[in-house]
Amino acid sequence: MQWASKEQLTDLLCEMVQIPSISGSEAEKIFPTFVEQKLRTLPYFSKHPEQIELHDAGSGMRLLSALVRNKPEVRETIVLLSHFDVVDTSDYGDFQQFAFDPRRLTELFRSQPEVLPPEARHDAENGEWLFGRGVMDMKSGLALQMAMLERASAGEFAGNLLLVTVPDEEVGSAGMRAAVPALLALAERYGLDYVTVLNSEPGFPKYAGDHSNYIYKGTIGKMLPGFLCYGKETHVGEALAGLNANYMVSRLISEMELNTSYIEKVETDITPPPTNLLLRSLKNDYSVQTPYRAAAMFNLLMLERTLEETIESLLATANQAARHIEADYAVKARACADYAMISIPDLHIKVLTYEELHQYAVATYGQERVEALAGKALKVSGPAGDRDTTIAIVDELALLCKELGPMIVLFFSPPYYPAVSSRHDPFIQKVADELADYAAQRYGMKIGQENFHRGICDLSYVGTAGQSAALQLLAQNMPMWEKGYSIPFKELEQFIVPVLNVGPVGLDAHKWTERLDVHNAFVVMMDLLPACIHTLFHKHNAAIPESEPAAIQE
Repeated sequence: MQWASKEQLTDLLCEMVQIPSISGSEAEKIFPTFVEQKLRTLPYFSKHPEQIELHDAGSGMRLLSALVRNKPEVRETIVLLSHFDVVDTSDYGDFQQFAFDPRRLTELFRSQPEVLPPEARHDAENGEWLFGRGVMDMKSGLALQMAMLERASAGEFAGNLLLVTVPDEEVGSAGMRAAVPALLALAERYGLDYVTVLNSEPGFPKYAGDHSNYIYKGTIGKMLPGFLCYGKETHVGEALAGLNANYMVSRLISEMELNTSYIEKVETDITPPPTNLLLRSLKNDYSVQTPYRAAAMFNLLMLERTLEETIESLLATANQAARHIEADYAVKARACADYAMISIPDLHIKVLTYEELHQYAVATYGQERVEALAGKALKVSGPAGDRDTTIAIVDELALLCKELGPMIVLFFSPPYYPAVSSRHDPFIQKVADELADYAAQRYGMKIGQENFHRGICDLSYVGTAGQSAALQLLAQNMPMWEKGYSIPFKELEQFIVPVLNVGPVGLDAHKWTERLDVHNAFVVMMDLLPACIHTLFHKHNAAIPESEPAAIQE
């Protein structure tokens, strides 16, 4: 066995981390070839080379699948899911050159503990923690899964294991969205029945100092709602004759930011309130014309709230902001009238969805003109990528339909992550309970059970029944839908599989103090993860090998 001991797995992890596979980089494109080369050193893949494949994920990216079959007649298959891209390293400051050299970085932190925050300092001095970009999120999980594949190739498990490792999880999950049709094709080709999609993302601490292991039965959802505010242009010398869009968007942000009505609670899982992620004034030059177009986007996390309910809430917030703007404008206009003879305009702000704006534009100006404007906007390339392009499309239609102004238009931007949970699945609940009992008996450790992984992850693209209707509503209000971004919702309706996340303990994902508990990852999890796989197969009526390893397909 080449990936069995703590030392061997640490070496493998460090090799993988040294490939700086930042999302969108050339290293991200070559990384799956490295994994392929490593896996092909296993004797099993010398006999079955066709069972490792690289699949196109768009923009030069590729995902990797590697299948180890127990016997030709065995259909039960566990999908081991992971991602290999990482976020950039600018947050490391003076230590950036060592961010992808875990051993060297850890030595530096151990020799200069004063540079670290107190908790990270303690872990550096502990000797069991490894620092570096990607050690936690999530190349340690990939290393564990490669070890499981090696054990499967030696006949340890009663069913098949299919490793799927993907790019782009940290940006838009293009890798996982491409993986769904690939998984369906692999099931058809090899006669596979998917028992579970088992992810190995690290757990997220619930409070400061939390070093607990968690089993997650799903993952939180994320959407990026946006509002385009279209006011009325005027000369700064006649400010009350217009409506400043920057003022409109500021009031909208005031209504949305940390709005507790959007907090969702499911058992012990609680979402954080929304927060603004992007703010744009669409006046790009300087002049004495007031800005009359602006846009804002918000991070909104969800658990079980439907898309219909969410849109209703967002429209209600926009209407509340609109009424506040109207009232405030009237008060200030009357106050200004005390100083000069001015007319007080009757201001009314419309609130509508992108779908409503689009339908009006097509009905009034024709499909051909609307499509031409969208094509023009699709050429817009800004620092926020798809977000800037989305705003450009909405802006073009708002400019075309200026007679509707002043208005607030609700739209959605990529990416969209559906919330997924198998918390009601008795099969998954039984496996989680048995794994927690095993950990308690074997290690005296308590494993927490959570319904949703709080770090957004690719389990969102494992299908659940009834997802198509919700995604169709999203598509109607997402300007970039099938114009560079889409979700394979038809395939998701065929890829309805229970999900589970069992991964190592790590801390500070996406921070310069990102680190991994190596003992937990490569000693404890090297016992718990195979125990989980055995239990999954056993609960799916597959025989667990008792003394002799199961025969491997030759």
